Parts: sequence; structure tokens; C-alpha cells
Amino acid sequence: MSNFAQLASGAQALQDQIVRWRRSLHEIPELGLDLPKTSAFVAEQLTDMGIDIQTGIAQSGIVGLIGSANDGPTFALRADMDALPVSEKTNVPYASKHPGRMHACGHDAHMAMLLGAAKLLVDHSQEFYGNVKLVFQPGEESPGGAAPMIAQGILDNPKVDAILGLHIGAIFKNMPAGTIGVGYGPLMASLDRFYIKVIGRGGHGAMPDTTVDPIVITSVLIGALQQLVSREQKPTQPMVLTIGRIQGGTAYNVIPGFVELEGTVRTTCQKARERISRRMEEIVGSITAGLQGAHEFRYDFGYPPLITDKAVTKLVEDTICKLFGLEKVVQITEPSMGSEDMAYYLERVPGTFIFLSAANPAKGIMPLHHSPKFQLDEDVFWKGSAVLAASAMGWLHKNRVK
Repeated sequence: MSNFAQLASGAQALQDQIVRWRRSLHEIPELGLDLPKTSAFVAEQLTDMGIDIQTGIAQSGIVGLIGSANDGPTFALRADMDALPVSEKTNVPYASKHPGRMHACGHDAHMAMLLGAAKLLVDHSQEFYGNVKLVFQPGEESPGGAAPMIAQGILDNPKVDAILGLHIGAIFKNMPAGTIGVGYGPLMASLDRFYIKVIGRGGHGAMPDTTVDPIVITSVLIGALQQLVSREQKPTQPMVLTIGRIQGGTAYNVIPGFVELEGTVRTTCQKARERISRRMEEIVGSITAGLQGAHEFRYDFGYPPLITDKAVTKLVEDTICKLFGLEKVVQITEPSMGSEDMAYYLERVPGTFIFLSAANPAKGIMPLHHSPKFQLDEDVFWKGSAVLAASAMGWLHKNRVK
């Protein structure tokens, strides 16, 4: 395979093009699985590079395949494509042209950097063994595009043997611009959602003895639910239970008939999320019944915990060191309680997920993800393309058919 200096210089030469791609994509943010303009733009760039593509996967997803002249396994690179329902307030000349929509999490940069990696891989396709599969995925923010893409066979034909994804921005703090975070094992949390309806018997606020007050029941319930984390979860194993919505009542002097609660549970352990879902239902049932009420309960399992593979992570870490130097690697020792549907791929295929910092206080750039003022230090983009391409080539070389 090419030496790392050649790949790094090739990526630097693409820097201006990667920025242009990113800015073009930034202007046309789209939501969920329905990304017609975004998908058409990406497909056009890949086709111009001579890459065979499949489109329309999970509605707007694209898979490209770069095959080498040498037989071997398949390494996948994944970028998400969707934006957020956010009204942009950056005043940059390439701001969103779609009112109420914005690339406020960096997915535009993910696509541009993967396009840069694709160009590098095409240029060096005679020098590696096997295939590189390019996965451009819709719906990471919502409703989740990884699972339907997997269900439609994107990890097959040819079978994907390992996978790498990248996130830009400032997910992990105190990382200088251009550094790359790597982590071993549990790296991001699951994303689960619950709904509770506490059912009582409404009536006049001056006559509580004639009612079953769901607000009082709810107040007892909230404390009990928090104890599932503080007293039943192993302290060294992170878990978050957050109630984000409580609604009940319409007047100051009327006891309502019901109260609704919604929230999220985050954990890095599959067994823990299964346990807490059962315990929550038990607690809700026992407290509401004990206080003469009734309940409805729903627990929706969303994205699983994101857990990286040790061998693939080590190879990518070594690749970063060879490309940019040891000082550009940041070890992530504590997981984020945020979530990513990259986790679905990592449940099925050995792989890893890395974090490219684009925070640069000297330039006044401190990315606040999902903020209308979200911005990135564009000068780091070439590094993302370089590490994606070099990691794919390095893994294929190491695992080539002998």
C-alpha cells in the first residue's frame, strides 16, 4: 500500500475540494430518510469518480464499492447524511437554503470527508487488497437509518469484514482542533425512550378525598424511578434516567384525571437496559396500584450501546499516529452518554468509531451540537479523509488473502 506521507499529502491536496463539497451540502439540509437533493449530490460525485453505486437504500441511502485488482476482504466506511430541524443563525455565505433545517451536527462534513477518502482510494486502488464499501446513510438523527440499511443487505455482497465511522465537532471536550479521539470498548450509550401515563380520578381541588390525585402519585413515582439508578445500578457502570416531559392538569383548582411523563434512559450495557426496563414497569405498576391509581407504560428500545472492537481500534489509532504523529491522538477513557446508530453496525461487524475535533477557540469556533450557531474549523477536513482512507487500506493490507 502507499506510504502514509503520500496519503496525507494527497488528502491535503484535496482540502479545498472537500470544503467545497461540504459547503454545497450545507446549503441543502434535509431531514430523516427523505434526502433527495443530498442523495443526488453524493451520487453524482461518486459516479464522476467512476465508483459503482447503489441508491435508494432505506429511501435515500447510497452504497459505493471500490474494488481493487487484488482479491481480499471488504472494509466499510460510513458517513451519515441527514440534518436537523433547526433554523440556522451563523450568517455564513453558504448557510442553509432550506428554512427551518440546518446541518447542525456535522453530517455535511462527514459526507464531504468520505467523498475525499473515496477519491484517495480510487487513486490508490491498485495498491490494496480487496474492497472498500462506502456507506452514505440517512436518518441518523431520526428515525435511524442504520437498521433499515442493514436489513436491506448493505453488509453483504460482498460481505463487510470490518467498518469505521467518524464524527466531527466537539462531542468530547478539551480536544484541540485536528486531534482525533479513540476509545476502546463502550464508547457511547444506548438511546431508549419511555412513556408513562399515571391514571387517577379527577375532581375539585378543595375535595381531594373524593379523588385519586395523579399528580401526587407522580411525585412519589419520580423519586422511586431515580432510585433505580442511584441504588440499583452499579456505580462504576454509567446510566442516566431523565424525565423530560410532565404534563397534567388544566386549572389551578382542579385535580386532573391523569398525568403523562416521557423520558430517556441511557446506558453502555445491554443487560442493564433490559433490567431497568423491567424494573421501571414494576415500580410504575406497584406505586400507582398502591395509591389507588392505574397506569400505562411503554418502553421503546432505540439505538444500542456503541462498543468498539479492540483490534480495529488499535489499527486505526496506529494509523492516526503514522499520519499525523502521536500528539494528535486523544485517548477517550470515559464514554459519552450521547447515542449514535453507528452502534447497529458495530453489533454485527468488528469496527470502531472515532472523533475528529473541529473546535478552535482561537478562531472563535466552539461547536455546540444541534445549535443554530453550530460551526466547524474547516481546516481539519483533510485529516478526516486521510484517516478514513489510510485505515481502510491498512486494514485490508493487514488482512489480505495470502
